[in-house]
Amino acid sequence: MQQAQKALVVPTLNAGAAWRSWLAALKRQTLKPDVMIVIDSSSDDDTVEFAREYGFQVEIIARKEFNHGTTRQYTIELIPNVEIVVFLTQDAILADARALENLVRALDDPSVGVSYGRQLPHKDATPIAAHARLYNYPSNSRLKSAKDIPELGLKTAFCSNSMAAYRKSALLRCGGFPSETIVNEDMYVAAKMLLGGWKVAYCADAQVYHSHNYTYVEEFSRYFDQGVFHARQPWLKKEFGSVEGEGFMFVFSEFRYIGARHIHLIPNIIIRTALNYLGYKLGKLEKHLSLALKRRLSMHSHYWG
Repeated sequence: MQQAQKALVVPTLNAGAAWRSWLAALKRQTLKPDVMIVIDSSSDDDTVEFAREYGFQVEIIARKEFNHGTTRQYTIELIPNVEIVVFLTQDAILADARALENLVRALDDPSVGVSYGRQLPHKDATPIAAHARLYNYPSNSRLKSAKDIPELGLKTAFCSNSMAAYRKSALLRCGGFPSETIVNEDMYVAAKMLLGGWKVAYCADAQVYHSHNYTYVEEFSRYFDQGVFHARQPWLKKEFGSVEGEGFMFVFSEFRYIGARHIHLIPNIIIRTALNYLGYKLGKLEKHLSLALKRRLSMHSHYWG
């Protein structure tokens, strides 16, 4: 039986100094994709040059055209003969030589529509950034289906395109990546797959280094965008339950983790939690805000046109 063709897709914008390390980690992989595509938002550094050196097909789009869902769906249409599509981001560095192999192996199970890997904090990650990765990406793999919704709620649909592999036939059957979402196109698709009878595989042995040391303002903006996403996708709450309960569990875990190791950061957590909650609630109310204000509050101002 012939193996399914595999593609690797990476959206980029000024990948910077870490891009060489990213490409070197890819070169060490035991699994070699049949097709490799970089879709670049008009970088003005050497991102495109290095990508071509490493054998990537490069598609260049205008920065204002980038959209988390639409851009990824565009690349799907460039690879009609490929069944397995791996998405990585430019800041997610493969942790070992078998990372891609382990990620894609989960799709050997014909019931799995998407698999996603474990994200480890970068060496320079703050304790707060490290906790976020340890909380959302545990050390044990798990296969999730719609039967897990009563236990896991919205966490059942948790997924991340920083490192994810899709069965293209399942993706298209669920409508593909959405064009209208500001963020969380990965969760959107995973949720559609679960409701369509597919399973979501979390692969703890497929690992990348990926974390962000957000400032107060950046994290506020990130949570604002999360609020916009949930406000515009009310079916998620109906099918999976409220996100607020998961948020409280995260904060409780954060206090316990930070308090045991870095008690001086407790005031930092209190401020961040308050700002994040405010950002999320404002995002949920975005239909009452002016377009100019939404652009200022959002991490993805280009989304608003």
